[in-house]
Amino acid sequence: RPLIIATSLVHSKLDYCKSLYLNLPSYELDRLQYIQNSLARAVTRSSRFSHVSPTLKSLHRLTVRARILYKTISLTYKVIESSQPLYLHSLLNLQQSRTTRSSNLVTLQRPSILSRNKIMDRSFSYSAPKLWNSLPPSLRMPSSSNTSSPHRHLALSHQSFHSNLKTHLFTTSHPSDIPKEKPHPPLKPPK
Repeated sequence: RPLIIATSLVHSKLDYCKSLYLNLPSYELDRLQYIQNSLARAVTRSSRFSHVSPTLKSLHRLTVRARILYKTISLTYKVIESSQPLYLHSLLNLQQSRTTRSSNLVTLQRPSILSRNKIMDRSFSYSAPKLWNSLPPSLRMPSSSNTSSPHRHLALSHQSFHSNLKTHLFTTSHPSDIPKEKPHPPLKPPK
């Protein structure tokens, strides 16, 4: 019981304003990851020297970086689907359909003016389109045109989108332990 309380207290502090942690320097994120790793070891009573990745995976916890991405992409989804909050909606523009392979996906337009300031790369208007457009196509599929809601842009419901997003981020932050079959080397032409 005390571990549940400790977990909820620590994770609420880690999750507080996590969208502001986007694109922080690695050494800053590593400090937050260290806290999460220590908590995971305490919950599972693992050795301080044991590798923490299997522990985080068994607890179904995203890494700190993945949690930050989840929050930012989740907020982007909300803005696309509901046009709320207005102050964020004004920062995002849906890209008009073109005749490209990805034109059938919901894509966000990147800002036309790129900044040399690293702090600008952390802003929502710069990072949200970049993150959104890097999602797999299955998460960015548009809704059918005959839907009942005129504001609905995406095919996935709120719950389905967030479930699939977490699965995507979980698999990228905790790659499978099963080694993938190596491709066969290319055949050499006979001499």
